[in-house]
Amino acid sequence: MKKTLICALALSSALALGGCGQTREDRAVNGALLGGATGAIIGGAASGKAGGALAGGIIGAAAGSILGASSEPPPRCLRFRYDYNGTRYCARYAPPEAY
Repeated sequence: MKKTLICALALSSALALGGCGQTREDRAVNGALLGGATGAIIGGAASGKAGGALAGGIIGAAAGSILGASSEPPPRCLRFRYDYNGTRYCARYAPPEAY
């Protein structure tokens, strides 16, 4: 029961804080920190040894960094237009530095 509670807490905190960061580098660092901490907690709880926590931390940090860097917010639209059917579409997107 204790291992399940620790794993659930680690996963929920990682999901709650996983979207933080404005730039790609910020998201990669945040993903590495959260993934490493979550992996270490889960690896330590699953194996009961320091080696399991170390392996889980390394794997979690690598996966978190990759996933954090690849996640990008959707582009913001600066100007909407309408086609001949009345469907709204984006005519101009904001540059990525703007958001």
